[in-house]
This record gives sequence, C-alpha cells and structure tokens, in this order.
Amino acid sequence: MAYDAVIIGSGLSGLAAGIRLAMFDKKVCIVEKHTVLGGLNSFYVRKNRTFDVGLHAMTNFTPKGVRNSPLGKLLKQLRFSHDDFRLCQQHMSEIRFPEHSLRFTNDFDFFRQEVADQFPKEIDGFNKLVEKILSFDELDLNDGKTLSSRPILESFIKDPILIDMLNCPLMYYGNAREGDMDFYQFVIMFKSVFVEGFAKPVGGMHYILHLLEQKFKQLGGELRMGAGVTSINAENGTVKSLTLENGEQLAAETVISSMGYVETLNRCAPALKETEECEIGQVSFMESLCVVDREPRDLGYDKSIVFFSTQPRFDYKVPDEMINVSTGVLCCSNNFDYPEPMKEGLIRLTNLANFAQWDTLPRKDYIAAKKHWRGRALESVFTFFPDFRDNVVFLDSFTPKTIKKYTGHLNGAVYGSPHKIKNGKTPVNNLFICGTDQGFLGIIGATLSGISMANLHVLRK
Repeated sequence: MAYDAVIIGSGLSGLAAGIRLAMFDKKVCIVEKHTVLGGLNSFYVRKNRTFDVGLHAMTNFTPKGVRNSPLGKLLKQLRFSHDDFRLCQQHMSEIRFPEHSLRFTNDFDFFRQEVADQFPKEIDGFNKLVEKILSFDELDLNDGKTLSSRPILESFIKDPILIDMLNCPLMYYGNAREGDMDFYQFVIMFKSVFVEGFAKPVGGMHYILHLLEQKFKQLGGELRMGAGVTSINAENGTVKSLTLENGEQLAAETVISSMGYVETLNRCAPALKETEECEIGQVSFMESLCVVDREPRDLGYDKSIVFFSTQPRFDYKVPDEMINVSTGVLCCSNNFDYPEPMKEGLIRLTNLANFAQWDTLPRKDYIAAKKHWRGRALESVFTFFPDFRDNVVFLDSFTPKTIKKYTGHLNGAVYGSPHKIKNGKTPVNNLFICGTDQGFLGIIGATLSGISMANLHVLRK
C-alpha cells in the first residue's frame, strides 16, 4: 500500500498533521501501536470512570474571536470553531511556596499585581522581563541557538525565590531539561500559562481526541490502531517503506513520526550513527488520582491547579528517591467553569519520579511501592493542605513505567529529549518528527507542531 504520507502515532501532533494533509487531498495513513488514541495525552477507564492521562488543563486559552493566538491559529488551520472545543476556563490557580503564594487567572494583569504585592522590589524587573518575553520570537524554526533561561531571568530579577516560583509551573508543564530551561521554551510556556491561561474541554481528552479522529476520517484519512512500527526502511538516505508488527509494509513519499527523535531513529534500517549521539530524556512523573465524595472546594481545595514546593527552593530534576514528595502539582478538575458540575470530585497529584528505580521493581514490589509512595506524597501535601483521605472513594496511580509502556518514550520521559529539533528534520531526507521532540509545548503546542510539520515538509514542497 502506497501513501503520500504515513504518520507514526495518533497523539495530538499526529492527528493534527493527518488532518492538515488530508485537507489537501493527500493520501494519509496514521499508524498507532495501541488501541486507544492520544499518546501522552490519552485517557483510560477504571471502575466505569474515564480519566485523562496527560491533561491537567489545556494551556493557551484565548477567548472566541482572538485569531492570532496559538489556539486561534490551531482552530483556523484545522477548520474548527472555538465552540467545537467546548473549553471551560479555570477559576484560579496558584504557585505555593513556604513563604510566598502567587495566584493567577486567565487575566495576566491579575498575576502581574500578585507579583507586585508579594515581591514589591522585583516588579520593575519583572515588567522588563515580560517586555522581553512578549517581543521574543519563540517560534522561529530556523533558530538553532541555545539560550539558558536562568541567566536571563537573573539579569531582570534578583530574588531567587521569585525565579523559582516562575519556573515551577512552566517546568512542570513542558520542560525536558533538568535544572534549567531553554529560553525559547520558557517563553512558550510563560505565554501559554500566564499570559493566556488554562481551560479544560467538557468531556476531557476523550472528547477532543475523538473530535480530531472524526475530522480526519471525514477527510478520507486512514487510521490503523494496533499497528506498531518495527522498522523504517531507507535506501540511500530516503525512506521507502515502513514495516508494521504484523509484517505488512507501507510505502510512503513522506513519513512524519511523533514517537520522539531518538525513538524514531532507533527504528531506522539500516541503523544511523547519529542515534548514538542523541541526548535521551530523563524527566518523568508519578501521578495519583483521588476520587472524593464531595466537591474539592468543600474540602479546602478551591484552586483549579496548585504548583507547590514545601521547601524554600524548587529543584526540578530526577529525584534520588522513587519520587520527590516535596514538590508537585495538584489539579482539581471540578474547579473549572463547567456548564454543569462534575458527577464526582477529583483531586490529582503529580510528582517528579525516577524511572530507573520504578522500572527495576518486581511486580509484587511495584504494586506495594505505588501504594507506599502515594501515601508519602499525600502526607507531604497535607503539610500545606487539609487531609482528605477519609473522603476518598477511589484511588489509582501510574508511574514512569506505565508511561513508557503506553507511549514508548524512553525512560518514560514525558517531554522527550532535552534537545529539540525545531525544524523537524532527521538525517533521513523524507523522515520528519513532530510532537514532543520538535519543541512546541503543551496540548495546543503539540497540535500546532503536527500542523507546522505538515505545512513545512509536505504542503510547501
């Protein structure tokens, strides 16, 4: 079977690339090794409850009619209306450290005033940093320079606590690099989280993914689930075909992979020497989902999302223990502006985790470790927040090992390799990447990544 393009992976970037190409009558096939859409932003069902995997919230919210924002561009490129995404805004979120708290909404001026109130000596420097951020072209695909964000932040802001507090949500929501962040990615996430803001779709990722799937199929695209790729077959530096797990071969003019850069090169035959030089991502997470018997706000959890550190300084790195209980993210899905209340209360807790330690555990010890570390993580939360354990009616957790199993990402690295390939090019002429390792971040970013790579490498040929 021959195609104009084969796309590996049915996550947001893969689906978006497929839709974009199918719009222009390209013969497109998306191959997905699992039986469920979504990749890093999928969903699963337990005890008749559907849980989102990657989605705390969608960043980059802008109101209807704003066309020049990332969300506006996405809607235009994929020909959706704002109403199609059924987005409900956050009420209020928070960054909470031992001695300071910064609240934010989808109104950036509110956050600016919070910084002024909490760090009055830093507000002038903060405003100058914001000017730099707003004037910076973070989407230049040809800019190969690496700029570390910390030295830039320190040139505007003197208080290290404020720098840590700004970094905390941005790193949790899109940073593959330990300790620091590439400045262009800091800019992407600052605009996504603080300048634009959070929202959640009615129906969660299940709804968004099937909306994209439906459009792709309506445009004539072919979607093959349970169709993993065993090899990407090249001759003279050009992909000729893909071999699937069932032995079938698909010929393609172009291949766009959302598996990750290293993961994609590892499938290439003959093998590529460049694979040995690639930096493999390390940052992963454990997440616990707590269904409670009442609204979280009635239990003292009135924020949409809280990014917290129980220690004075924030250290974003792979922890020495199985998880880092001193910092994390709390998300209360109920605290978004849904048209109707959710059926149950849900509190989600995310902590940095160590893949290697989780991966080596025998099955019986693995189950016990999940219970133990979930308990440790919750106990840490309860130094800041009220104890809700008596109100829990269902608990579930997943670890870096789960993430690797269902996404194929090495080390369960949610944000892939620290080194991003902005233009999506690989050493193979007609093989390109989209998604995590291309470098556009977040749910909207991943979708725009697929659109951009389809436009750049197929539609502009």
